[in-house]
Amino acid sequence: MIKLSVDQIIKKIEAEETFHAVSDDYSFTIKIDSYVHYVCGAVHDGHQFRKELWDNCLHTEYERWYEEDPETKNMIQSHPIVIAGCDSRFEYDLNRFPEDAVFDTAWGKQLWKKPLDLDKKQRSLNKHNNFYKVVHALISKIEEKHSVCIVYDMHSYNWQRWDRKVPTWNLGTSNVDNDRFGSIIESWRQSLEHIILPNGIESTAKINDTFYGNGYFLRYITNTFKNTLVLATEIAKVYCDEYKQIIYPEVVTAVEDALKSELPQHAHEFYITFSK
Repeated sequence: MIKLSVDQIIKKIEAEETFHAVSDDYSFTIKIDSYVHYVCGAVHDGHQFRKELWDNCLHTEYERWYEEDPETKNMIQSHPIVIAGCDSRFEYDLNRFPEDAVFDTAWGKQLWKKPLDLDKKQRSLNKHNNFYKVVHALISKIEEKHSVCIVYDMHSYNWQRWDRKVPTWNLGTSNVDNDRFGSIIESWRQSLEHIILPNGIESTAKINDTFYGNGYFLRYITNTFKNTLVLATEIAKVYCDEYKQIIYPEVVTAVEDALKSELPQHAHEFYITFSK
């Protein structure tokens, strides 16, 4: 892995170079092993929280971790194209529109002891903006090369806070073209439902059961590129203890291993169906 500026990353994408890089401000990573027709993203994987914000934050480190999506990058790390956030969504949320990306309150609790000054807020928004410059360049290149693209937008959610039975996997599809892509969405749901997890964990999969795919990552790509499907794919945090902050690596590895086969097969099905 090398450290590159956003401009350098974009130039490498435009030239179809393969590389592993971290942005020069350490806000995101990108890996391109080959320019295939599918992309994996983990925008909420990050936990970094820049030091100048520490003393002003009312949320604890655990409270931030609880609302992040730890291990989602590891679940997709073996695929050819992976882009992932390094910073906590409490600094700025890559999955929200720029005007809402820096929180004042988070999950019902005030975030800052005193409001952020404009300079600190702008530093965060600059990172958000730079990430989407790279996303734009990446999806542009994939559509140019293959005519179509599919993006697997990996997230996780806290299933124990729900007062009803919720699925292991949830697909949020309210902002994609379900008339056009309905069959391939259902195919992905079925693929997820067939994943075998350790420790007796049930693998169920539903569409728009807990979340609806309203995130900015999906909506930016969907609204900008006419031939790219983004599948907002949420796994319940069955791979950790939400309350004790303990990761279960055997479950994370099982998910990664399953996606090594399921995801490329599904991406191939998408390509065969829609590249024509």
